[in-house]
Amino acid sequence: MNLVVDTSVLVAVLVSEPERIKIIKQTENFDLIAPGSVHWEIGNALAAMLKRKRVTLDEVKAALLAYEKIPIRFRDIDMELAMNIASDHDLYAYDAYIISCAYESRCALISLDKNLLSAAGKARVPIVEVL
Repeated sequence: MNLVVDTSVLVAVLVSEPERIKIIKQTENFDLIAPGSVHWEIGNALAAMLKRKRVTLDEVKAALLAYEKIPIRFRDIDMELAMNIASDHDLYAYDAYIISCAYESRCALISLDKNLLSAAGKARVPIVEVL
């Protein structure tokens, strides 16, 4: 079964946030899908953490090596659909890409971002909350 994963979930796993174990357990029987934008968002999130001195460069490099091992199928999304979702739910494009990916893939979305999950629910995309 497929599950769309967003950057917040991936970063939590990569930098060993408290939700890490729960996320791994909840996603272990799923094939992970994400829009291609997630790849760049990972880099941006890690760079932001580096800038704020939350992680070291060595920790970022280790996180990138771990990220490369996560089996994610990246897929293109319908940009017009994503922009409609962004407009309808007052979202940034990257969040709309995630919802669009889940909508087009006809599968649920997992995220730690409460606003994203709320918008996904309103867009009639099934959501998985980290329990």
